[in-house]
Amino acid sequence: MTSGSSTTENDRSLRQRHDVLLLDLDGTVYQGAEAIPGAREALETGESRLFYVTNNASRSPASVAAHLRELGFAATEDEVVTSSQSGARLVAEHVAAGSAVLVVGTEALADEVRQVGLVPVRRFEDGPAAVVHGHSTETNWSILAEATLAIRAGAVWVATNVDTTLPTERGLCPGNGALVAAVRAATDREPLVAGKPARPLMDDALRRSGAVNALVVGDRIDTDIAGANAVGLESLLVLSGVSRPTDLLRAPLGHRPTYLAMELAALDRPAEDLAIAPHPGVTVRRDGGTLVVACDPTGSADRAAVLRAVLFAAWEGPEVTDLRGEDPLAVEVVADLLG
Repeated sequence: MTSGSSTTENDRSLRQRHDVLLLDLDGTVYQGAEAIPGAREALETGESRLFYVTNNASRSPASVAAHLRELGFAATEDEVVTSSQSGARLVAEHVAAGSAVLVVGTEALADEVRQVGLVPVRRFEDGPAAVVHGHSTETNWSILAEATLAIRAGAVWVATNVDTTLPTERGLCPGNGALVAAVRAATDREPLVAGKPARPLMDDALRRSGAVNALVVGDRIDTDIAGANAVGLESLLVLSGVSRPTDLLRAPLGHRPTYLAMELAALDRPAEDLAIAPHPGVTVRRDGGTLVVACDPTGSADRAAVLRAVLFAAWEGPEVTDLRGEDPLAVEVVADLLG
């Protein structure tokens, strides 16, 4: 410890190491109309500024902020960054000012189109130069048909996100990507993507927040974590939403988080405790393609620590074909990893 300093770098919590937390919403902070247990308390403290970065384009930033406040979170409209904003900006970069844009999605998405100097329409006959495709529970065959006609006629196609599922309080439901897939099949075209893991939304969040050293916090390795890796940011995966341990075992390099925790409360733990790394209370050895896991009988490692240690070993060596646990806790974690 240096003179005049009360803590070392190793003593600092994960939260303290970052000036801004870029927080996903669905599956990380809330699920539908319900806050994830412990999330509000975890975000009440600390000096890091909070920005809420969501792929969900169905609501306006003001509406998202209001929903957060209803659930007890401190949030303003300026602290919400949505894929609808990024999607509208992306469209505006590809068509002339004043162009008609066919909107697949809510009026909140249409409002974002207006704010970038474009004209939202709902019919192919209105001559759209582009299609912007966002999530709405009201989207039906008719509007998908209008989008298909426009895209086949040469309109620029922008998807706010391509998440195939959406976490709700009832479980996983179809996300925007599921409907994008239908239009993709009907047009044989690929959309430009605004939301995570593509860069536009992450770039907008960084610009809006003015972050020097941001941490991305989310529940999906294919969007939140991949989005963080795409812009070179550290990330924390919380196992409160979509991605499960079995998804992590063979996750490609671009989908691997820096840190792993069960819940947001872990933000106040030392960063080294949360890193994907060996743990002194966990032994992981290779037996051919099998990883054999054993935990110290003193109980120095919890479930998350065992998971981090196993993932470190799996990611550092040749492909893993099987896992085997040698004690109850190891067996439990192995079961999670194998699904």
